[in-house]
Amino acid sequence: MTGSDHADMANAIRFLSADAVQKANSGHPGMPMGMADVATVLFSKFLKFDSKAPNWHDRDRFVLSAGHGSMLLYSLLHLTGYQDMTLEELKNFRQLGAKTAGHPEYGHAQGIEITTGPLGQGIASAVGMALAERLTNVRFGDDLVDHWTYVIAGDGCLMEGISQEAISFAGSLKLNKLIVLWDDNDICIDGPVTMTTGDDQAARFKASGWNVDAVDGHDADAVEKAIAAAQGSGKPTLIACKTTIGRGAPNKQGTAATHGAPLGDDEIALAREAMNWPYAPFEIPDNVLSAWRQVGGRGSADRETWEGRLGASDAKDEFQRAMNGELPEGWLDALNAHKKAVSTEAPGWATRVASGKALEVLTAAIPEMVGGSADLTGSVNTKTAVTEAVTAEDYSGRYIHYGVREHGMAAAMNGLALHGGVIPYSGTFLVFADYMRGAMRLSALMQQRVVYVLTHDSIGLGEDGPTHQAVETVASLRAMPNFHVYRPCDGVEAAECWALALQRNDGPAGMVLTRQGLPTLRCEHTDENLSARGGYVLAEAEGGDRQVTLFATGSEVSVAMQARDMLQAEGTPTAVVSMPCWELFDEQDEAYRKQVMGPGTVRVAVEAAIRMGWDRYIRSHGGFVGMTGFGASAPAGELFEHFGITPAKVVEAAKSRL
Repeated sequence: MTGSDHADMANAIRFLSADAVQKANSGHPGMPMGMADVATVLFSKFLKFDSKAPNWHDRDRFVLSAGHGSMLLYSLLHLTGYQDMTLEELKNFRQLGAKTAGHPEYGHAQGIEITTGPLGQGIASAVGMALAERLTNVRFGDDLVDHWTYVIAGDGCLMEGISQEAISFAGSLKLNKLIVLWDDNDICIDGPVTMTTGDDQAARFKASGWNVDAVDGHDADAVEKAIAAAQGSGKPTLIACKTTIGRGAPNKQGTAATHGAPLGDDEIALAREAMNWPYAPFEIPDNVLSAWRQVGGRGSADRETWEGRLGASDAKDEFQRAMNGELPEGWLDALNAHKKAVSTEAPGWATRVASGKALEVLTAAIPEMVGGSADLTGSVNTKTAVTEAVTAEDYSGRYIHYGVREHGMAAAMNGLALHGGVIPYSGTFLVFADYMRGAMRLSALMQQRVVYVLTHDSIGLGEDGPTHQAVETVASLRAMPNFHVYRPCDGVEAAECWALALQRNDGPAGMVLTRQGLPTLRCEHTDENLSARGGYVLAEAEGGDRQVTLFATGSEVSVAMQARDMLQAEGTPTAVVSMPCWELFDEQDEAYRKQVMGPGTVRVAVEAAIRMGWDRYIRSHGGFVGMTGFGASAPAGELFEHFGITPAKVVEAAKSRL
């Protein structure tokens, strides 16, 4: 590629980006214009992909962590020939129904590997992708899995706290097939980066175990040499690419004015003149488009050779099954046998222990399940007999010690899931879901099968006190679209909820689990997954028509059952409804929901959390026994008495409404 070829190819990105932002009268032209040279080198010289086969499993992964610069990605996808990224899509940038959303949205178009925009999430999820590459490489070998993960990140990504969790984690695992290209342009939205930070980023990455290089981001040869050198490193690599934001716009380049607003027709006209690009808006000359289309097809020979290796491999069927996210045969039979044993033996497990027991069965049956925790392995029960630790020296394990990096852990799990071949689950205390929330929201938005094991779910954790006792967290997770919250009442429901989380491949789950032991309430076995309906009648009223319906989840289902016994003894026919998953219950038909909730009955809910959300089931005049504020430090039994979450209080709430 000659200098003039490179300049024209980079200018195609620059001006498609500037033109699309201008037409939309909205967007961020500066980053695409500044990083066009770097992206041109990466895509034309290094990135292994085939635009005609966008889901090729052994493609390199490209993550635009600085998602506000989305036109950089959309321009590249159009130029390299992705069929669904037409010129019309670029012209409809940021418009309703277009594939070209303001920030890249996973699933909207081929070639968009991940949803980015919340800064720092991309680089942190790329760590998960790079780790997934190593995990699947050990399982299936170099012939089937051998690719790189590349990231373009900006100053904002590196300011976000999650970036430190991510780079520290990647450095400790020596994920050397991860290369981050930092758009080092000295500008943030408010002005010069020096207004907010004086960090020595190179020193920070080196201290975290990274290889570090620095280049002129507008010198194509220097960028090429740096990426080639990075591929020879035994560590992940940061390449600081010194760029000019808005490069080419003579009056605005190098300033915050180019970051998040259209350049204006006059400035774009001057930029065309300055960069020797005498073409109309959205016009790409044939020779430049042809050069880019050759880049888009450059990987086809590699892909065809790879397909030949896959076809000849003994692991072909297992590889395709795992990468396509399909569960192996026999796993549900194994789980049902476990469920039957739990019903028979009726242990008094905490549901965190019950979850761990289910995981012993599941991880043995599903080899792509990869667990972990945020330095709480013994508390959250996520490590099983068959999941050895993943280390920098040995990627054959299936258990990740994430350290106290909850947010980085959640984002890494998104990357693991997006890559394919891995079903990630990991644990921490429920209250620390707030530390992970940005990544959890993206799990839901991207429809990824990520399972969050969230233990120590209420005042039931006892002496650790209100800092660790979640009271509002479950309500906040239930408020999140496409996120399933499971709060099982015993070992049987715990197994059922795990089955549901794994069978669902279009969204994440939160397994909300107790520290304290609970009685087994489901003592009659059935292979039917009763929890699949979200809510069901655990104990029907006896001795006449139902007068009271008690609703509960998790540890409070046993409280409701005791209250039912008391009401029944007084001659009040009472039913108990266990509601392990509101989201699934809401999906049931109206007739089923009415039958479960008991039309015309007094309704009382009991949950060791706030009332928010319950009124849709118990109505505004229904009774609620739970929390109205933060908890306290004391033994768990005393706390339930202190806060009035007892069978007697449930009975009182019901009788006062009869």
